[in-house]
Amino acid sequence: MPLHSVLRICHILLLAPCIFSSEDFDWTKNEKGSFQYGTFPSGFSWGAGSSAYQTEGAWDKDGKGKSIWDVFSHKRGKIDRNDTGDSSCEGYYKIKDDISLMRDMKLNHYLFSISWPRILPSGIKTDYINEKGIEHYDNLINMLLENRITPIVTLYHWDLPQVLEEKYGGWQNASMVNFFNDFANLCFERFGNRVKYWITFNNPWSVAVEGYETGEHAPGLKMRGTGAYNAAHNIIKAHAKVWHTYDAQWRNKQKGMVGISLSADWGEPVDITNQRDIEAAERYVQFYLGWFAAPFYNGDYPQIMKEYIGKKSAQQGLSSSRLPTFSPQEKSYVRGTCDFLGISHFTTRYITQKNFPSNRGNNYFTDRDLAELVDPQWPDPGSEWLYSVPWGFRRLLSYVKTQYGDPMIYVTGNGVSEKIMCTELCDDWRMQYFRDYINEMFKAVKDGVNVKGYTAWSLLDKFEWDEGYSERFGLYYVDFGSKNKQRYPKASVQYYKRIISSNGFPNQREIESWKRKALETCTSSNQLLAADPLIGHMEMVTEIVIPTVCTLCILLSAVFLMFLLRTRILN
Repeated sequence: MPLHSVLRICHILLLAPCIFSSEDFDWTKNEKGSFQYGTFPSGFSWGAGSSAYQTEGAWDKDGKGKSIWDVFSHKRGKIDRNDTGDSSCEGYYKIKDDISLMRDMKLNHYLFSISWPRILPSGIKTDYINEKGIEHYDNLINMLLENRITPIVTLYHWDLPQVLEEKYGGWQNASMVNFFNDFANLCFERFGNRVKYWITFNNPWSVAVEGYETGEHAPGLKMRGTGAYNAAHNIIKAHAKVWHTYDAQWRNKQKGMVGISLSADWGEPVDITNQRDIEAAERYVQFYLGWFAAPFYNGDYPQIMKEYIGKKSAQQGLSSSRLPTFSPQEKSYVRGTCDFLGISHFTTRYITQKNFPSNRGNNYFTDRDLAELVDPQWPDPGSEWLYSVPWGFRRLLSYVKTQYGDPMIYVTGNGVSEKIMCTELCDDWRMQYFRDYINEMFKAVKDGVNVKGYTAWSLLDKFEWDEGYSERFGLYYVDFGSKNKQRYPKASVQYYKRIISSNGFPNQREIESWKRKALETCTSSNQLLAADPLIGHMEMVTEIVIPTVCTLCILLSAVFLMFLLRTRILN
């Protein structure tokens, strides 16, 4: 905020419309109540998710073109330990095996993405359609339906065809709107008779900010202060065009729905009695979630974003805001283009006011004038950004209800990772995370939030973008060092399976037994996995392949035990 008192007064007046727009949400009321028992409404859908680049592998097989992630991950130093998604889980070859895992869990739905360059190698429909790519997704969709699992299909989970990045500049170029619409239209034509739930984009915030602002993700560009806003603008228009295409050409025939999946951390005021902290928390959520949601529900960017970015741009001496504008026709075209809203949520931050003077440089993060804080007592078992703060989930869902007119919501991603070098299938922290977060979602449903389904993230351990394989989100452990990428169930599989079969949390005694039984199961699975890499090691040595870290752990343990036994015998 400006330091001069006159500007401060003007700013308060400008901020008022934004505060009033969400006046139904009470920032001063945070009920961190006890665990609640009960079941979700009949028909509530339980599932798990994945994405193409993270799980499929087969990066250059059967006519697939290169994606920006194929190119980015092959550049040394971009990914932890220089990992790539070249083979990943080999999901491209293991459809039948993975669907058997879903069937065993009794999943109602499976959320996955279609690789744009696997179907259109150049990204352009008029160039070439790869029928082998079409056949792969045909098989996946058909097999899911045969097993009574509903496919929820994401059209874009970050793997832009590399040709479109090289020739046009990717999402910086408005021509992506038509290219993406052609791709989506092809998917509707080929798969829409069986797919009834479409998601245009998964987490466009990451696409824009990490792809074109910080450069942490593909395509790795650092266009400070403009790149993220331009990319987001084109993504929003691309989503709207795809929705209108489906509405005009396919809805009456196929009876499906088109939505978008937005990722959002919750931002809680450090002091809920301090108006400046409340305003800062509002900005945090609006710059994160509202950036994309507001155009679809209100026809324009959040007022607070327009004011802050416009003010910072003027202080830089720019003649116009770095945030692009929608024309009146575009506002009308974009508004109302979500049949449902996907919400992907993992963690929470405390937020307080912090001024960033323009002379220090402007970018997405400094435009917000806020600081993010965490409570050191919050559990953080894996990713450095992911703290377990269950009550933030209920707050976020309630905010969505009040801010955007009670939309139909599907939770499209929620889960927790771990950073463990050696194998650990008894993931009690993940069971606790699911228990607490799903219960907060249950409270939100009881509050009247229209949540229709929940997607655990993720079905399998997989390639985790710039973190490579150093973090694991999966319900199933994947042995990436083995030839066939063997899957092993973690304890959380059995725990989540019981939540699904009970459609919630029936009573205290039963829920307490779930964890105990799940841990009993994973103990025997751990023993199986501990033995298996020894066999795998024999195979890998003959192929002159370096053993996995876990294999080395087991071998070193065996050598140490032999040493102790020998010492005891000699004594």
